[in-house]
Amino acid sequence: MSAHLKSAIRNFALLFAGCVLFHIAGTWSLPLIDRDEPRFAEASREMIERGDYIVPYFNNQLRLDKPPLAYWGQTVSYRVFGENDFAARFPSAIASALTAMVIFAWGMRLDGEKLGWWAAIIFTLSLQTFVHAKAAVADMWLVLFVTLAHWAGFELIQLPTLNVQRPTPNSEETNQTSNTKHQTSLWWWWWLTFYFALALGFLAKGPVAWVPLLTVAVTIIFARDAQLGRRFKFVYGILLTLAMIALWGIPALIQTRGEFFTVGIGRHVIGRSFATMEGHGANSLGMYLLLLPFYFVTVFVSFFPWSIKLPWLVRKLRRERKAGVIRLRQGYGGQDAAGYSEKLIDKYLVTGIAIIFIIFTLIKTKLPHYTLPAFPLLSLLLARHLIGREKFLKLATAAAICVYLAIAALVPLIVSGALVVLPPLTGSFPAHDLFEASRSHLRPDMEFGAVDFQEPSLIWYFRSRVRGWMTPLNKKTAAEFMNKGGPRFVILPTARVAKTLPNLLADWKTFSTDGFNIAKGKRVDLTLVLKPE
Repeated sequence: MSAHLKSAIRNFALLFAGCVLFHIAGTWSLPLIDRDEPRFAEASREMIERGDYIVPYFNNQLRLDKPPLAYWGQTVSYRVFGENDFAARFPSAIASALTAMVIFAWGMRLDGEKLGWWAAIIFTLSLQTFVHAKAAVADMWLVLFVTLAHWAGFELIQLPTLNVQRPTPNSEETNQTSNTKHQTSLWWWWWLTFYFALALGFLAKGPVAWVPLLTVAVTIIFARDAQLGRRFKFVYGILLTLAMIALWGIPALIQTRGEFFTVGIGRHVIGRSFATMEGHGANSLGMYLLLLPFYFVTVFVSFFPWSIKLPWLVRKLRRERKAGVIRLRQGYGGQDAAGYSEKLIDKYLVTGIAIIFIIFTLIKTKLPHYTLPAFPLLSLLLARHLIGREKFLKLATAAAICVYLAIAALVPLIVSGALVVLPPLTGSFPAHDLFEASRSHLRPDMEFGAVDFQEPSLIWYFRSRVRGWMTPLNKKTAAEFMNKGGPRFVILPTARVAKTLPNLLADWKTFSTDGFNIAKGKRVDLTLVLKPE
């Protein structure tokens, strides 16, 4: 094994291990946060219970919001670590670490190890990455495969035109043939990577993963080079992507009688574009227009601390564009690649970033993390122009690491109430608190229901001890539910207990908590009433 290969393996292993350790810090102590984390976690558990890895269910009801890739990752994690909060979040840490490795490798290809390291560090230490790499959701898997597709698309664009003609007999025939074979193998590698990444991205979060197709298409259009379009063989590639998706999609459509398409694509893709989902966005034209700059403002928080350099980066890119700066740099490792045009690199990265921001700007439903797939491109672009300003990079890196590790260490202490100098956050997780208080009294054969407070976290925590499903109840049905035979319990607002269940028997047990419902942004005061038999 060559020294160069040993160094590359060591760097990738160090980056992967460091990212995983950084992202999992504190994830085992913080309860899952309503609503998305418990939905993903519980749906993955129900996949294992049913032995059905095609169609997800949540609380025994079809969950058609997302494709299955994130659930598959969580089921594997459960097999290793058990069904708990840490295991539900662990796949996101892995996906984030893999994304950092892709950025590192792409950066090395562009301009050596220094660029690769800084681009990976900038991405890893961005605030939105820090949050979502610790979350039990699908976003980091989407980011991984969108980044990989963007990289493969760029490599296909910059590959030299292949000489497919038969070489004439001369002294250079052997070299020409060898070079043609090498370029052909590279083309096949990047072509397959591009379309496989598009398929896996779709399986992570749907059609939004096909943004790299737009980036490539816009780049080709502005290049006015028909040869580039033929290089991608779009028809064959898209058919390959669809064939991969169909391995899961066709069985899913058959099992759900087409609902996976009408709900997953119709409601959660098309519907999300033209209407707000769960209150995230604008319900009027005026508010929609007012929120158009949303992502151009929130990026300064989401991409912090590096976002403080974004105005400087925009000014620098404008100056270079006006000056028409074009410089060539050799490809990584001094191989026989044609080298990269800095103008092409910047245009490609800016195009990908702009397309992502424009798409989500036009969509009505808005959440700050929707533009996260642009962050790897933004990290590479910023790192390219900050090389030579190591003082800022090192100071920002040290400060970010200290702040994020402090957050990861302190939040669990605050949640548990162990840090007495700050008010505990225990009340911020009422479902978790009620579960911990009552868990010793729970039995697998119990049934349970809830009035008003019916957040997914109730299902995730209580179904770890109870095999039944949560039944949504109201004041009238809650009393009927508790009067049925068999052990059971109900969770309802404390103020309603006396009116809803006026005749509590002596052997019935009650557990109460007050706190904050993060999902709805309001205080709650809950009581669990348990009937042992």
